[in-house]
Amino acid sequence: MTKIEVVARTVDADAVRRQVVAAGATGYTSLPAVTGLGHHGAHEGRQLFNDRDALTLVITVVPDDRADDLIEGLRSLLEHTAGVMFVSDTYVSRPHYFR
Repeated sequence: MTKIEVVARTVDADAVRRQVVAAGATGYTSLPAVTGLGHHGAHEGRQLFNDRDALTLVITVVPDDRADDLIEGLRSLLEHTAGVMFVSDTYVSRPHYFR
């Protein structure tokens, strides 16, 4: 199994979630208002006046045979917007949920 985590601007998170669903993932977790420190400096988790300054973390797990297409699609999306993607091998307690 492959775990894919994407931190993106909240305004772009819907596009990330659509890519995940289109790739055949059986689900995802979306965590709004995440905080962190990265290439562009510190990010606060709160939304001041709109969702343009906030970040969302989208996490999904897919079978290995679906991962490459999803990763490529997300890479393409992230070429045009701010964000970062983490990809790792993972194990799950109920693999049949992900098929």
